[in-house]
Order: sequence, then structure tokens, then C-alpha cells
Amino acid sequence: MALLKVKFNQKKRVKLAQGLWLMNWFSVFAGIIVFSMGLFLKIELRKRSEVMDNSESHFVPNSLILMGILSCAFNGFAGKICYDSLDPAKFAKWKPFLKPYLALCLFFNILIFFVALICFLMRGSLDSTLAQGLKNGMKFYRDTDTPGRCFMKKTIDMLQIEFKCCGNNGFKDWFEIQWISNRYLDFSSKEVKDRIKSNVDGRYLVDGVPFSCCNPSSPRPCIQYQVTNNSAHYSYDYQTEELNLWRRGCREALLHYYSSMMSSMGAVVLLVWLFEMSVMVGLRLLHTSLESIANPEDPECESEGWVLENNLKDTLKSALESLKKIGKFNQVEADAEGAEGEEGGKTPAITTVS
Repeated sequence: MALLKVKFNQKKRVKLAQGLWLMNWFSVFAGIIVFSMGLFLKIELRKRSEVMDNSESHFVPNSLILMGILSCAFNGFAGKICYDSLDPAKFAKWKPFLKPYLALCLFFNILIFFVALICFLMRGSLDSTLAQGLKNGMKFYRDTDTPGRCFMKKTIDMLQIEFKCCGNNGFKDWFEIQWISNRYLDFSSKEVKDRIKSNVDGRYLVDGVPFSCCNPSSPRPCIQYQVTNNSAHYSYDYQTEELNLWRRGCREALLHYYSSMMSSMGAVVLLVWLFEMSVMVGLRLLHTSLESIANPEDPECESEGWVLENNLKDTLKSALESLKKIGKFNQVEADAEGAEGEEGGKTPAITTVS
């Protein structure tokens, strides 16, 4: 029994073709939206590529860009088919291409669904990418005179100001690295010498943070040095001074920013996938309803359209059998070639008569 079997007359076929033509051009517009989302996400990721450890995060925007281009191409082509289906003479030239085209559409829709899932599932990969990238970026914060790294201080400062964050996981991350350049240290000072000597790696570590960690909403001037030393400041307790520095780490802030963006994009791609699936089903119904016309010379006669000629179980069974036949056919060809090679390798025996 056919799946989703529908009876059509000429009026219904015309309405279906016109509706599909319109839906395909809406799908082209949706493809442009998907392409634009991928381009926007790629630009946003490139803006902060210095604090990302690798380029794996670009898999999502690249996939969205590719899906957007393919959507425009596939749906533009389908729109032409639907328009020509209104004229039986024009539709005849498309008949040989429809089955392969529908198979490509199915594969394309599987890819769209996969890309939508990836948009929701990339959080884990993005988390590790940001954690390592920010850690490395903070190490290079002081290298304002080193070629290739002189921009890192500005990048980190702008990041912390824009996203209202501090450090990788929190402001205490700055206590573990030397973020002040040696160029601005007075090595004749006893305090500087003692701090460097007290560190195994010879680094100048302080319980201080860059100015970009300061919260401008704080009622008192920002305390960015000796942050954990309550006695160094009047009426101060760093554990209760919530407004002094940004408490949230930049990894968490960026992860929330990109994750929410990707989740929104994933929801849009999922809607596009549902729309594309409905277009594919409609195109299949149009294809079968036109092919099943009993008398091609009488376009007004009734016909039947269906999505699958048999039920889902039988269709999968026949598809598996077809794949097995193809596999056996390839095996037979390989065996035949091997046999020919063996025969060609044999040398005929020569008998000499004395």
C-alpha cells in the first residue's frame, strides 16, 4: 500500500504546482538567510580568533554558508520544474531527472538536519577552544613590544570591557601570570626583586588585575592592585566588594554569547529543514501524480500521487535488497577480472618432438 496516497484532478495538480513554485522561492529566500547567518557567525568568530585555540569552531559557520548556497541552488531548480509542470510538453524533458533530483533533495535535507543538530551540540568543543585560547592570550598580554603579539593587550582589554568579564574563569586567573611587562618594572626596587626571587620561574606576580576588569558601576574608585589585601585599603573586604571587579570569567561570557547565537541559528535551520521537507514531499506528490496520468493526451483526467509506492517497511526492504545486488554485482566483476588475470598469467606448455 502506497504511503500518503492522494487523488488529483487537473485543478488540484495546477494548484499544487503553483503552491510548490511559491514555496520554492520562499526556500530560496530562507537559503539566503541561512547563508547570511553563517557569514555573520564567521565574522563574529574571526573577531576573537586570537583568544580561540583552533579553527574547529568555524565548522558551524562554514556548514551554514554551504547549506545556504545549496538551498538557493536546489530550490531555484525545483521552482523551474514546478513552473514547467503546468505545461505537459515542457514537463516531459524533466521526467528523467526527477528521481535523481529527489534523491539529492533527501540527502540535502539529511545534511540540513545534521547542521541544525551541530548548532546545538557545539558548546562542548567551543568551551575547550575558548578555555585554552584565553589562557594563551592572557600569557601574551604583557608582550606589547613583541611582533605578532603587540595587539593582544588591546584585544584582551576590549574583550573584558565589552563582555563585562575578567580573566579566563575569574579575576584570580591574573594572579597566576605576569601580565605587567618587564619594561615597566623598576628592578632596583626591593619589592620587585623580592617578588621575582620568591617565584620559582622568576616572574613578577601580583594580586592585581588590568584596568579593564574594573566595574564602572562601582561607587568607589576601582581597586585593581592588592585586591586580596583588605588591610591595604580603607573599609574594604574583597569578598564582599561585588561591584569592584567583574566576577564572571570571559570564557563563560563568550561561551554564553556564542552558544545562544548558535542555538538561535540552530532553531532557524530546523524550521528551514521542516519547510524543505514539506517542499520535497509536495514535489514527490506532483511528480507521481503527473507520471500516473492514464491518458497523457487527456490532461484533465484524474491521477494518483504518493510519497512512497509501498509502505515504509517494504521500501526499506527493497532498498536493502538493491544495495545487496549492487554489492554482489561488483563482487562478480572483481572475481571475473581476477580469473582473467590468472588465465593471462599462465604460459602454455611447449612440447618438443625429437
